[in-house]
Amino acid sequence: MTASADGPSRPRRRSTDEYRDVIPVFEELRTLEPHSPEYERVRTALITRCLPLAEHIARRFDGRGEAHDDLVQVARLGLVNAVDRFDSTRGSDFVSFAVPTVMGEVRRHFRDTGWALRVPRRMKELHFQLGQAISELSQQLGHAPTVDELAETLGIEREEVAQALIAGNAYQTVSVDGAASNHTDDLPLVETLGDYDAALENVENHEALRPLLDKLPERERTVLMSRLTETVLRIRSNSPRRALNVSRSLVA
Repeated sequence: MTASADGPSRPRRRSTDEYRDVIPVFEELRTLEPHSPEYERVRTALITRCLPLAEHIARRFDGRGEAHDDLVQVARLGLVNAVDRFDSTRGSDFVSFAVPTVMGEVRRHFRDTGWALRVPRRMKELHFQLGQAISELSQQLGHAPTVDELAETLGIEREEVAQALIAGNAYQTVSVDGAASNHTDDLPLVETLGDYDAALENVENHEALRPLLDKLPERERTVLMSRLTETVLRIRSNSPRRALNVSRSLVA
């Protein structure tokens, strides 16, 4: 994510100043024997000092279908990786190094474990790229970008854009036990779903026989209807309900 998308530059500088005190601690850590008790003590103090940074990044990903506590845990894991990988001799700005590291860890969590259905990794990556491209192009163009504009921006084919957009539907599923709408007093979705209708087979048979009956000569059609009428009368004496169903089929 670009700096402009993350927010104005002033808050970022203030955040950098807020964690400027960790640089001497990194210098101290570099002089210690790895995995020694003193090294682990200083390392733990560094991680604890920077935990608010991880929690701040986790909050930025709220409202995307993942529990906040899970996002915090993933962000903290990214912070630990940032602390272990940061080299104070190559630069003094730990925040500029840690933020993309932590955000990358959270994005990987969404890509790898946040999907309700299994989707190819390529489609997952494209889906998140599309989300960023849609946001940026909407600001630049003043309207929602078209498939062609997205394809040109990302350098991919239109078919890939369409597939990635469709794949986004698999990110979060809807429970049939939930309400059918936002109104809490509505019936559960499962109560609004249709059931199997055994009479559908009769409709198919009726539509299949209609053109065949129309092709019969008048005499043969009369004989056939006469025999069907006899069949209905015979069934009626044994099962009135079944005879009614047959009669309705004949009338239709």
